[in-house]
Amino acid sequence: MANAWLHRLALTTAGTTLFLLFVGALVTSKGAGLAVPDWPTTFGHNMFLFPWARMVDGVFYEHSHRLVASGVGFLTLVLAVCLWFREPRAWVRRLGIAALVLVIVQGIIGGLRVVWLEQDFAIVHAGLAQAFFALMVAMALFTSRAWGEARPGMPSAPPLPGERAGSSMNSAAVTGGAPAAGWTLFQWFCLAATLLIYVQSLLGAVIRHTGTGVVLHVLMALLVTLQVGVLVLKALQVGEEAPVFRSLALFLGALLLLQLGLGTASYAARFLAIGAAWQPGLIVAVTTGHVVTGALMLAVSVVMTLWAFRRLGAGRFPAMDGVVSERVPA
Repeated sequence: MANAWLHRLALTTAGTTLFLLFVGALVTSKGAGLAVPDWPTTFGHNMFLFPWARMVDGVFYEHSHRLVASGVGFLTLVLAVCLWFREPRAWVRRLGIAALVLVIVQGIIGGLRVVWLEQDFAIVHAGLAQAFFALMVAMALFTSRAWGEARPGMPSAPPLPGERAGSSMNSAAVTGGAPAAGWTLFQWFCLAATLLIYVQSLLGAVIRHTGTGVVLHVLMALLVTLQVGVLVLKALQVGEEAPVFRSLALFLGALLLLQLGLGTASYAARFLAIGAAWQPGLIVAVTTGHVVTGALMLAVSVVMTLWAFRRLGAGRFPAMDGVVSERVPA
């Protein structure tokens, strides 16, 4: 039971969250994380009344980050309230509340990072930001019409974006044999890729805020590359049955290639002598792009994983088709 305006609101929140990730990465790349020394005020001013004339240099980036974060928080609040009163699926309503709690916790951790000057808070803040973005992407998918109309493993399921009418998902094509009673191999591949990409984002946050863990980050990059490569090949194998997986996998593969290039450039800029000759603006663009591309990889992997569970097995999510026992509040 899709609701078009709820879906648009969820998409807007997810898109704004991605922009917030960009601004946050820009703050770190510019070294402006502590340009504003107090919180929740800004140099003693109410955050929303801080004079624009004083938003210069690092203060501009850090204060802009706070303002965009406030916008994301407001959108999340509106989404949670709208879901609570208009969404018939109880589990989606609960996800809306969970998102609201998470964004509040994220704001508090970001503020404590400023007040207590603890690097650990910065790393946790970065990790929660990626998790929140993934949740918003999932919410946008859950509220979409395609998700509401799809039926796990049913030939009569309406085509997904990019699918031809009449195509159906065949679990045997994914597992290489008879349909599995439990999770299919493709589902495992999708889930593993998502978890590895998220862990890699955490390791990246450690490097950005402490300068340590480079070797582990590089090794994890090799593991992510291998996992995503296998996933892309597997998705291409089942592409005739569900082209949406092929499209998502090719997009994920393209993002991986871009990410490897940005990661190599980021490493050179920070740890090799050649980086000393680069223009500061180029270094900021490379390191910021590395963070944003990683977030996009996580988003695509999350969508692919959710679709894999949606299309390859019934009962993987509670009340998947909107059949709930609770009454929707009036």
